[in-house]
Amino acid sequence: MQKDYYKILGVSKTSSPEEIKKAYYKLAHEFHPDKKGGNEEKFKEINEAYQILSDKDKKSQYDRFGTVFGNGREQGGAGFQGFNGANINWEEMVNDFGNIEDIFDIFGGGFGGGFRQQKDVDLKRGSDLEIAIEIPLSSVLSGEDKELKITKQITCNRCDGTGAEPGTKVNECFTCRGIGRVQQIRKTIFGTMSQFTVCPECRGEGSNPDKPCNVCHGEGRIKQEEKIRVKIPAGVDNNQVIKVKGKGDAGRRSGEEGDLYVRIFVKPHPIFQRKGDDLYIAEEISFSQAVMGGKIKIPTLEEESLMLKIPAGIASGKILKISKKGLPHFAGFGKGNLYVRIDVKIPQKLTKTQKELLEKLKEEGL
Repeated sequence: MQKDYYKILGVSKTSSPEEIKKAYYKLAHEFHPDKKGGNEEKFKEINEAYQILSDKDKKSQYDRFGTVFGNGREQGGAGFQGFNGANINWEEMVNDFGNIEDIFDIFGGGFGGGFRQQKDVDLKRGSDLEIAIEIPLSSVLSGEDKELKITKQITCNRCDGTGAEPGTKVNECFTCRGIGRVQQIRKTIFGTMSQFTVCPECRGEGSNPDKPCNVCHGEGRIKQEEKIRVKIPAGVDNNQVIKVKGKGDAGRRSGEEGDLYVRIFVKPHPIFQRKGDDLYIAEEISFSQAVMGGKIKIPTLEEESLMLKIPAGIASGKILKISKKGLPHFAGFGKGNLYVRIDVKIPQKLTKTQKELLEKLKEEGL
């Protein structure tokens, strides 16, 4: 019995090529044998129907006679194994679905991503590096320049990064003809596909030195300790990372340098506690100061101290705010505050005179 290809794809004779194509993609995705719930026989049938209806001449013959002479399953009915013959316009599929990776995703996870196009990467670029340093809280106040010693890849001085022995030539790679990539042809269930991969001969360089440098052996870089000055900005937070562009590993054969990432750890301070841009400190006052008020000297992260007015009758645990005496904001606008917690000191031992005075105060109702 002759198959109804329109019924198989769920389209009508008046459906446009675009509608037929979209119906095929949807059904192929649904019934692909490598997908859970897939159906290989159904998939073969869908594939066969699409090969006929997507071809203008075959479709015309099928519409007139109900069959395609000299074709049938021999050309399009091999199903999963015969998918190579499917009339698929890959350029149109890419336009419809965005990129080749989306197409592979549509036809199931059974392909494992093995046929996906390789992303463009800079194979000559140096690696990014990360280093951790510790700074005192006082450095957060104004920032500082810090000199770091790092063992990293640096440009070879002998060949100046070219990888070639001085006075010798750098030749175009014979294998890739200077492109840095070579074309590989693969046979897949989608048909014969081409893919560009990194040239194994020049490792993506596109060239090879006639005589490799005696020092770096053609790499254009060597490992060595280097001193780097890093600007630690004011207001930097604990565990914050500062990026220093171009101070990572040198690139291979004059490639772009990587970046250096400096992770900042701020040492705990013996007096001040930090919360964001604000500082907190605890100060003890005597019982008489709490009752009568007065002024006390408060330390700061800066060299000079400041005088803080204690209001009369202050309770122990009360927090007083000193505006703009905290740490600078990292963005450079304004400063945090300094908060002082007042602790009233209660003496554990009293002299005879102190006891007599307190007795008198007690008699006065204090």
